[in-house]
Amino acid sequence: MKLKKYTQKIFVFIFIITVIFSYSVTVFGEEIFQDEFEGGIPEEITVVNTRGKVIRNLDMRKDIIEYSGGSIEDSVQLLEVRIIQGEFKNTVVKAEYPLSLDFVGGQNNVLLRPGNEVLVTLELDDAGKIVSAVIYNPARDKSILLLVAVFVAVILPVGRMKGFKTLIALVLTVLSIYFILLPLLLKGHDPMTITVLVSILITTATLVLVSGINKKTLAAVLGTTGGVVAAGIIAKIIGTMAKLTGLGTEESQMLLYIPQNINFNYRGLLFAGILLGALGACMDVGMSLSSAMFEIKEQNPEMNRTQLFQSGMNIGRDMMGTMANTLILAYVGGSLPLLILFGAYNMPLAEIINQDGFAGEIIRSLAGSIGLILTIPLTTVITGFLCEYSRNKTDMRTDY
Repeated sequence: MKLKKYTQKIFVFIFIITVIFSYSVTVFGEEIFQDEFEGGIPEEITVVNTRGKVIRNLDMRKDIIEYSGGSIEDSVQLLEVRIIQGEFKNTVVKAEYPLSLDFVGGQNNVLLRPGNEVLVTLELDDAGKIVSAVIYNPARDKSILLLVAVFVAVILPVGRMKGFKTLIALVLTVLSIYFILLPLLLKGHDPMTITVLVSILITTATLVLVSGINKKTLAAVLGTTGGVVAAGIIAKIIGTMAKLTGLGTEESQMLLYIPQNINFNYRGLLFAGILLGALGACMDVGMSLSSAMFEIKEQNPEMNRTQLFQSGMNIGRDMMGTMANTLILAYVGGSLPLLILFGAYNMPLAEIINQDGFAGEIIRSLAGSIGLILTIPLTTVITGFLCEYSRNKTDMRTDY
């Protein structure tokens, strides 16, 4: 009974802290987000971004692009487009769609066809009339929404109420990142501190929603948090030793030129990304392991803590191989073009692993995997302790 009250106090404390943290930043998060962009981006009154639909193909123009090694021939698709939103709705314009070509003439962009929706930049003169139109992207949001609908249609019949709770947890995760993590990072706050707090918030909210407030969830939350923090610490230590800059990718380098002129901690952003990358896998392992151990204890109430710990570690070892592979393969998949590039130039292995970007990916994948592995003994020890002091079956599983 004392342990039950102690568990309740821990959850109440975590809940209050996370609610206060999330509420305070969510209230001001959107304002921060807008202020950062409104204060830094110069107003362009002669350019309007809108949406249109391709009516017909007009022509294909060839442009010659000069560069230091010679020149290449680029193609520009000329299209007739009807604007379908905004103040110029139903206006028909002639728009250009540049097609990026590589140095051997291979076409990388997909040709647009009648019926395709596109995102268009309109250039206006002083009188507010359209001077030119350029298509800068095909509209992809409807395809993404279709995939989201398929995801929902799959998860609800399979997961039922658990699936519904999972969807809510996923929405909360996205909102936490968009309204809490990103605004605070744009304010220049320490990436590691903010990411750890947001990770605890996401972990607690997700696992409580899916499994309720009980000892099983508490063990999973503590084990997951320990594993993720361990991954971040290891990444920070090794990354500092390896003298990583945090500027090993094009995206991070582009942050140097954003109009807000924020003095980012780029190495901290790299380590924060490692924390977030490891979070999902650690949550999976922590919750699965905690749930399995409580189930074993329910079926075998006479098991002592040592036996339960051994059973948990056996289960964890089975998870370890597949989940570590999952993390590493995910990072390899994201770096596949980079690996192909290295292979194309026959770069020796010693040179490859000393590249800032590639070294960062190696540290990211291995630190995440180490954090995942450490989640297993942490969760096992915590679950064993909670099970040992549970007085009966009901006490082990009851939601508070």
